[in-house]
Amino acid sequence: MLFNSIDFAIFLPVVFFLYWFVANKNLKLQNALIVAASYLFYGWWDWRFLSLILFSTIVDFSVGLALKNRENPLKRKLLLWTSVFVNLGFLGFFKYYNFFLENFVTAFRFFGHPVNPQGLNIVLPVGISFYTFQTLSYSIDVYKRKLEPTKNFIAFMAFVSFFPQLVAGPIERATHLLPQFYKKRIFEYDKAVDGLRQILWGLFKKIVIADNAAQIADEIFNHSAGYSGSTLVLGALFFAFQIYGDFSGYSDIAIGTSRLFGFDIMQNFNFPYFSRDIAEFWRRWHISLSTWFRDYLYIPLGGSRGNTLMKIRNTFIIFIVSGFWHGANWTFIIWGALNAVYFLPLLLLNKNRINTNTVAEGRYLPNLKEFFQMGFTFAFTVFAWIFFRAVSVEHALNYVSTVFSKSLFTVPYFTGIRHGLQTFVLIIIFIVTEWFGRNDRYAIEKTGLTWPGPLRRAMYYSIVIAIFLFMGKQQQFIYFQF
Repeated sequence: MLFNSIDFAIFLPVVFFLYWFVANKNLKLQNALIVAASYLFYGWWDWRFLSLILFSTIVDFSVGLALKNRENPLKRKLLLWTSVFVNLGFLGFFKYYNFFLENFVTAFRFFGHPVNPQGLNIVLPVGISFYTFQTLSYSIDVYKRKLEPTKNFIAFMAFVSFFPQLVAGPIERATHLLPQFYKKRIFEYDKAVDGLRQILWGLFKKIVIADNAAQIADEIFNHSAGYSGSTLVLGALFFAFQIYGDFSGYSDIAIGTSRLFGFDIMQNFNFPYFSRDIAEFWRRWHISLSTWFRDYLYIPLGGSRGNTLMKIRNTFIIFIVSGFWHGANWTFIIWGALNAVYFLPLLLLNKNRINTNTVAEGRYLPNLKEFFQMGFTFAFTVFAWIFFRAVSVEHALNYVSTVFSKSLFTVPYFTGIRHGLQTFVLIIIFIVTEWFGRNDRYAIEKTGLTWPGPLRRAMYYSIVIAIFLFMGKQQQFIYFQF
């Protein structure tokens, strides 16, 4: 079920009504309703994969209870590895089986031993990378004694399957989200209105910015061999705003929807394209995944402690694994490695945490240094996005070679250029709005709150009208494929 669909527009009010007007006096009933709504929401795509979520839920719930009564270190590790094996085993099979098989065949052919094993026609379950990491965080935190294991199976089911962030995050920690299912929720009007505001802004990002940018990016990337370097630069730029509008838009809708039901989930994007270096970018982009890898992989490996070789090793591991998490393709691995190369100089020079505040804090405009820092960071990020978007390494290399050819200095042209100009104007308006809201959790969080009522409502109506006037062709959310 897509957030930007008629199905969800009907589903959400019905669940909201039942939650607050039928089950509002019974916490267990509210949690059970969330489980039922979440399973319906997910099963709308393919009900068969509900068994995967249920099985992972049962395994990790059981592992948590077993860990509570075990003191023997060996038995505790065995229980933890049971959870890891089950969760990553499902993820590895559905997402990476054919990738490893193809590379296995290629390696044997290279050494003169051709083999012909049969691949499998595997359908990737939507959101498996997200809910796998979410439930795995529970087992790890219980193992580390950071969290008491729950005895409430319905609350745990609700935590694992919570529909607003089930299929594309944010990836919540059990230590943050699970305790919220134990507490009585009281409807708060201001909190609900704030949630609706964030949903509206998320829909604008997705429907107006991402879906329009997607049409142009797809046209240019899919026909890149016939376009000039200048046009390919535009394609990469439009993809940069497509993926940001798409994914951060999803996160905004998920966070806003959670707020409607009395839950607070973590911020997943913090205006990343205003970053002054790549370290700051990764503190602001897909925050829930970046911090997950930091806490459960990077720090256990030694983090930035140790000698230079260890720092380099850990940095490449974290970024390459992050790239591989996104998809079973060498393009994602190269994208991750590129970001590691960007990040390493900052880490080795101890400059990876110099930009922790908001850019141009207390000022309307950045100074010249900040402007160029943001420009260079954005340019490096867009370059890496080429590998993320390309269908193969060969496609990416051909794309890059054309960008750095003489045709870079020609006038760009592509099919649908008038639509491109309109989308460019919309993106400029979007950037300006984000810039003036960069101190808040989302761009319009405080916009108009002190205005007279009619003027404030006019702003909201304007956004709604813009969504209907400038909506792009409906696209599936990019991160559903991950």
